[in-house]
Amino acid sequence: MKPKHLAFNCRGSLFWALKKRKKPYEGYRRLFEKVHEIVNYQVKKNIPITTFYLMPQIVEEPDDITLLVDEITAFLTELSKNNSIHKNKIKVSVLGKWYSLPQRLIDSIKKIIDDTKDYDNYFVNFCINYDGQEEIVDACKMVARRVKLGKIDVDHVTKENIKDDLYSSYFMPPDYIFVTGKKTVMGFLLWDSVNSQIVFLNKNFPDINIKDIEKGIKN
Repeated sequence: MKPKHLAFNCRGSLFWALKKRKKPYEGYRRLFEKVHEIVNYQVKKNIPITTFYLMPQIVEEPDDITLLVDEITAFLTELSKNNSIHKNKIKVSVLGKWYSLPQRLIDSIKKIIDDTKDYDNYFVNFCINYDGQEEIVDACKMVARRVKLGKIDVDHVTKENIKDDLYSSYFMPPDYIFVTGKKTVMGFLLWDSVNSQIVFLNKNFPDINIKDIEKGIKN
C-alpha cells in the first residue's frame, strides 16, 4: 500500500560536516538539499504529506541555534520563490512554538505559510522549535479550558478531542518515521506515532538518498 505520510527527523547535519571537514553551515545546506529531493519524490510518487523535524525546542548551544536560525530563514525564503511549490500547489505548514524565535525567522515562516495557504494538492510540514511532549501538554490545556468553561464534560474527553488540539490536528499520522543520526525519535510526533513504522536508516540525514527511503518502506 502506498504511504500517505512520510516523516523525517533530519538529524546529523553537524556531525556530517565534521566528518567531511566542512563548515557547519554546509551541513545544514546539505540537509535542505535533501529536503528538496524528498519533496520532489513526494510529488513524483503522489504522497500527500511529508513532515520534517528541523529544530527541537531546546537548543543548548547559542552559536548553533543562531546558525540554524539563519539557515532555516534562508531556506524558507528560497522555498517561497520555488516554482515547484507553486506549480504543484504544495501547502507548507510549520509546527511548534516558532512564534518565540528571532523575528527574521518568524517573518520567513509567515511568508511561506501565507504564500501557500490556498494550496491543497500536497502538504509539507516543518517542525521548528518543536517538542512532542509540549505538543501534548498544550493540547491538554486547550481541552482543560473547554472543560472549565463547561463546553465539554470531563467524562467525554477522548483521544479525538486531544488530537483536535495538537499542532498536527489537520494531518493523518505518519505511516513511516525515518530516523537519522542517533537512534532516538526525540518525541517526534509523539501522539501521532503510536502506530507508525520506525525506520532507522543508520545514516546522518545529509547522507540519505531516495533508495534508502524506498528500501525502508519496502522492508
